[in-house]
Amino acid sequence: MTPISLACRIDRGAFKLDVDLALPGRGVTALFGHSGSGKTTLLRVLAGLERVAGARVALGDEVWQDDARKVFVPTHERGIGYVFQEASLFPHLSVRANLEFGRKRLKPAERRFDLMAVAELLGIERLLDASPATLSGGERQRAAIARTLLASPRLLLMDEPLAALDMRRKLEILPYLERLHDELALPVVYVSHAADEVARLADHLVVLEEGRVLASGPLAATLARLDLAANFQDDAGVMIETTLQAHDADGLSHLAFAGGVLLVGQRNAAVGTRVRCRIHARDVSLALERPRGSSITNILPARVDAVGPSGTPGQVLVRLLVGDTALLARITERSRRELAIAPGCAVWAQVKAVALLA
Repeated sequence: MTPISLACRIDRGAFKLDVDLALPGRGVTALFGHSGSGKTTLLRVLAGLERVAGARVALGDEVWQDDARKVFVPTHERGIGYVFQEASLFPHLSVRANLEFGRKRLKPAERRFDLMAVAELLGIERLLDASPATLSGGERQRAAIARTLLASPRLLLMDEPLAALDMRRKLEILPYLERLHDELALPVVYVSHAADEVARLADHLVVLEEGRVLASGPLAATLARLDLAANFQDDAGVMIETTLQAHDADGLSHLAFAGGVLLVGQRNAAVGTRVRCRIHARDVSLALERPRGSSITNILPARVDAVGPSGTPGQVLVRLLVGDTALLARITERSRRELAIAPGCAVWAQVKAVALLA
């Protein structure tokens, strides 16, 4: 798939941005960082909404900005779709008319998506004749995403599309975003400061801090890096891809991964289904011998790979390998010292909670 190139430098006194990125041209790339790290500015430069002197932006061999060659392609000619935090539907039009707004400007041969197929994908097929004023926040955002898709973009940009929603509405819309990820061959660049949201949706992760790129790489490997854990604060942890292996009579589902099997509350899905799991470092404890008489179901043999600071006084982060799969554990410095936790040490990892993401 066509890769995305983005390089720019900004110096506005208190705000500085200096990045040079090569992003995959398939799947979801998440730009993650705290407020002021430069996420939205990068998205706007990529879209052509903000012209930065000296920037270079390209989709594969198609250059969108290169000031040295006096090239600047305006936003409307880049073939991008942009989803903002606020849905911004036209209030005087029905949902159907909103969806048709961008689509009708295209020639039939340029229309990549069918209106009803997109409406069904986003679960709004029963809302097509409704007024935007009657929709919930989650429904409005789904309608806005559908309108963007029906303009047949080659690249979808999403700027914290869930930030304006409460937790209930976020949980309502996340499964639909997962369906977009799974069913559409459309590259997405997704801005967020929510680690669990990123772990659920992304394939590639870019971590930004104060305008600098701290890391850019595959999601699972990047989340498992000790040197980045402080950027995720209490949400530090890993994402594991698993396969639903079996359901048992005790109401548990067995999820197989490269390092073994996780037991979780029974999931309503068929055997063979791929399931993403999120394991927070705060939910992993360590023991030198296999614990007995414990209520914790998941106890896995592991080897310590590295130990590093957690960003919290009196605590450290331990990177473990369970087979070839990385886990992070947050323990106290006292525990590390008393258990003599060091690279190469064999331990048992007790996983207190496993969050099913998809």
